[in-house]
Amino acid sequence: MFKRLRADIRAIKERDPAARNGVEIFLLYSGVHALIWYRIAHWFYKHRLFFIARLLSQLARFFTGIEIHPGATIGTGLFIDHGSGVVIGETTEIGDNCTIYQGVTLGGTGKDKGKRHPTLGNNVLIGSGAKVLGPFKVGDNSRIAAGAVVLEEVPPDSTAVGVPARVVKRDGVRVCQNMDQIHVPDPVSQELCRMSIQIEKLKAEIQSLKEQHADENL
Repeated sequence: MFKRLRADIRAIKERDPAARNGVEIFLLYSGVHALIWYRIAHWFYKHRLFFIARLLSQLARFFTGIEIHPGATIGTGLFIDHGSGVVIGETTEIGDNCTIYQGVTLGGTGKDKGKRHPTLGNNVLIGSGAKVLGPFKVGDNSRIAAGAVVLEEVPPDSTAVGVPARVVKRDGVRVCQNMDQIHVPDPVSQELCRMSIQIEKLKAEIQSLKEQHADENL
């Protein structure tokens, strides 16, 4: 547990420009406090002491504003920035070195038992207010833009934008270490731009055919 705590603090120092030192992070960052409570609750959960586990998670929610179900599986180096309103469901799996901003929901759909929450790969960034709902995977090094609603799988090295989210592929580029969650490609605008270019080409071809037809009539 202490080894993971050091990794979590180190990850925050690397990614948060406001973080000055490890002591400040340990004492003042609600995301760190929520992870400490979670790891204790998770131990009780694994030993089938479910009531104690849920009691600890609800206490953590009261003090930090972050709700992490004790059944979730979380790797090392998770940075929950600010954290208010973050909800992480029971069967959620989070890889290493991920970043989650405030208001994020990693939730399930329906009332089915078993795996019903998302799986995040390594180095994934989830922007403010984003909702990732369902038992699919967000691939390694991917980003979910602020306010996006993701309802299906996101490939590795990609960016998901919009409601419902659309995917912009970024093969071979590690995008997570770029902490910008707002200035991301807009796939709708890109598609409209491509359509506009195609329309201009068709108009030019039609005009050329009209001129050719007029010359033949002369």
